[in-house]
Amino acid sequence: MRIKVKALIATLIVAASAIALPAVSMAGVLIDVDIAPPVARVEVMPPPRIGYVWAPGFWEWRDGAHVWVGGHWIGERRGYHWVSDHWDQVGPRWHHTRGHWER
Repeated sequence: MRIKVKALIATLIVAASAIALPAVSMAGVLIDVDIAPPVARVEVMPPPRIGYVWAPGFWEWRDGAHVWVGGHWIGERRGYHWVSDHWDQVGPRWHHTRGHWER
């Protein structure tokens, strides 16, 4: 009987950590900087691909500077649309919003 209780507790701990892990991994990092991103580069979008959505390039903040990340294909999610990475001015600072799926 005692072994079954220990096994049950171990199973519950593993299940609880499996539920909490996605929440931690999905937590985003907020980026606010004083330097405006440069003007977006002109990218030629390749021809459409069935089952994929084009995520356009954007300026990412890395090591104290804006770095261009080129556009790329991502697998589509039915019922959702892709919101591209973008920067918004909030007062004197610039806030980066990561690309993400929305319903």
